[in-house]
Amino acid sequence: MPSLTEKLNAHGFESNDDYEFQVRCLLETPTSGIRALNIEGDGGRRKTAFANALARALDFPQILYHDFTDTHPPLPDVILPPSQDELGREEPPIEPFDRLVSEACALSEGDPTVLVLDQLQAADFREHIRLHRLIKDGFWEVRGGSYFANPNRLLIVLISEQPLYHALRQESFRLWIGRQSERQLVYHPADFGLGSDARNVFEALTQLFEALGAAPTRREFTRLLDDLRLHVRTVEHLRLSLYGRLEAIEREALSDPRLREIQHRLLEAARSWLVTEHIELADARPPPDLNQGQR
Repeated sequence: MPSLTEKLNAHGFESNDDYEFQVRCLLETPTSGIRALNIEGDGGRRKTAFANALARALDFPQILYHDFTDTHPPLPDVILPPSQDELGREEPPIEPFDRLVSEACALSEGDPTVLVLDQLQAADFREHIRLHRLIKDGFWEVRGGSYFANPNRLLIVLISEQPLYHALRQESFRLWIGRQSERQLVYHPADFGLGSDARNVFEALTQLFEALGAAPTRREFTRLLDDLRLHVRTVEHLRLSLYGRLEAIEREALSDPRLREIQHRLLEAARSWLVTEHIELADARPPPDLNQGQR
């Protein structure tokens, strides 16, 4: 059975970090209200990617998303005509945020539902207070009507670039998503089906990653290896490949003079590896048939 890390990776979020423990605390600890996950970190939209991948990895059939910075939210499936009171005054349409939260409450009565609320720092502070009441008491009010949520089937994910309202934070489980993995993996040739002739390349790559403070994922490392074998022949090639393959690498850092020696060492190791690889491939060819011309 695939691990949570593998499922997250399959749904577009790559990381060396394991979030199994945090998710277990979130979903399996008893609670009196609606479960809420507060995603913090310096990962920018990686936080959004994690929220979406987590909802899909956990097989939630209903996934709803709202971005408070979106000035053009999608139209609802059904557009109701404006209503009027007894004096003929028209009521304004229901705000997209209210409509989405009401829908999440209604869906949770039948299906496990995830409601992702992104860029909460752009929301009116009164919405933070309303969300706190929803998480704690389990219902959402819109124009005098109440929509009740099933606390066993609704998960609310809160993403903000600034600290949440204190009471809202107290009702949430906090999880950190950084610009890159916190866990630094050390890869070995055998992990990729390679022989000991590639050992110097892997050692040089490890030293370079340590100097850069980088923690590439397995997929990033695999693609970088392919570039070293097929394309990289100069230091400039190497820098372009590193920037192209590693998400968290800063372009300016690759030109740091202190990295030049390590980069040259990596290139030399890669050249030696390619020469050895070509020789081994040549030796692996069957010997020519000396009797072929006599037949």
